Amino acid sequence: MSGPCSYDRPRRIRRGAALTLFLAGVLATGAATGTWSDGADGAASRPAADRTTFGAHAPDAATADRAAVERAASEAIEDGKSGSQAAAEVVSRSGDRWSTIYTPGEFESFQEQLDGAYVGVGLWVRQPAGGRAEVSRVQPGGPAARAGVEVGDRLRAVDGRDTRGRPVTEIVARLRGSAPRGTGGSAAGTPVRLDLERGARQWSVTLHRTRLRTQNVVTDRPAGAHGPTRVKISAFAKGTGGEVRRAVRRASEHGGLLLDLRGNTGGLVTESVATASAFLDGGLVATYDVRGSQRALYAERGGDTRLPLVVLVDGGTMSAAELLAGALQDRGRAVVVGSPTFGKGSVQMPSRLADGSVAELTVGHYRTPSGRVVDGAGITPDLVVGDHAEKRARTVLSGLGTGA
Repeated sequence: MSGPCSYDRPRRIRRGAALTLFLAGVLATGAATGTWSDGADGAASRPAADRTTFGAHAPDAATADRAAVERAASEAIEDGKSGSQAAAEVVSRSGDRWSTIYTPGEFESFQEQLDGAYVGVGLWVRQPAGGRAEVSRVQPGGPAARAGVEVGDRLRAVDGRDTRGRPVTEIVARLRGSAPRGTGGSAAGTPVRLDLERGARQWSVTLHRTRLRTQNVVTDRPAGAHGPTRVKISAFAKGTGGEVRRAVRRASEHGGLLLDLRGNTGGLVTESVATASAFLDGGLVATYDVRGSQRALYAERGGDTRLPLVVLVDGGTMSAAELLAGALQDRGRAVVVGSPTFGKGSVQMPSRLADGSVAELTVGHYRTPSGRVVDGAGITPDLVVGDHAEKRARTVLSGLGTGA
């Protein structure tokens, strides 16, 4: 996703769709509004049907059995019940907290996210254990930002429904204007009322959903001829690899490049591999297994192998971002600076159920080029830094020279 062993390159799967590896797990329905759960914040997207996905799964945890899930769905449909609900119950009993079931409408919405677009109000939320949802990020220029919503505001209710103790997926569904496990969200222009709290202040605001584009790559170039270029990637949506390649071509050879993956929630692993290709001249990026069958991902040839490179990571660096950091570290291409990453490295694969919904179940795990398991372990930086990590990273980068 190590050793003197050969692996098959990623295969094509149903209907000829190119194998796409994508962040799964805790993101769930949050993709539609750029929202996720379990104490980590950020925006991400979900895959279209018939694509392989990466997610988080403890190495020794149980996994849902595909046959049992499909059987439960089929039997429920025959009895005139909801196939997706029956399948979700089987997944829940399995103990596999990262496998999940999606309706066709949800997958349609997730496809939009793959293109870096969504209909929503432009905020990210997280759900502290046992508490109320709180805003973890606000998209500049979006409805929430224009209404004065700020990071740290507590989201008390959505359209009058209390958020306390509710799953983030349910909160997101309300923000999108659909019932949980419903068929997609509301159209742009539809209203949604938020009840908010900031300190002792409580207030309500009605926002109107709009079509937004996520800015997943931000490049800061030095003002003069010298100094490092900083490329911040918040998630791997379509086109991310191409944007990074363009940034690399424009980067100052004298200053090198600082690749900031802090808080990166993952995304399309094909784009993570494309980003790795900007810095590597071919070779292995990661290996992964699907029900015991080992496969691999390779960088394209022609990347810039001379530009000094430092990668910044932290505990919010996940999945596809961990895969990238681990590959550049193992290949000796970059110095990784920051704090240990999240540790999200299991593989989910989707399959259609009889009612058109999609079951996404854990089937394996991926490893870095040297064979390190990421799931549950994360990536340990070469230089572990808590405070002032970016300042230390810039110091390291200045010491790497010009790459001549």
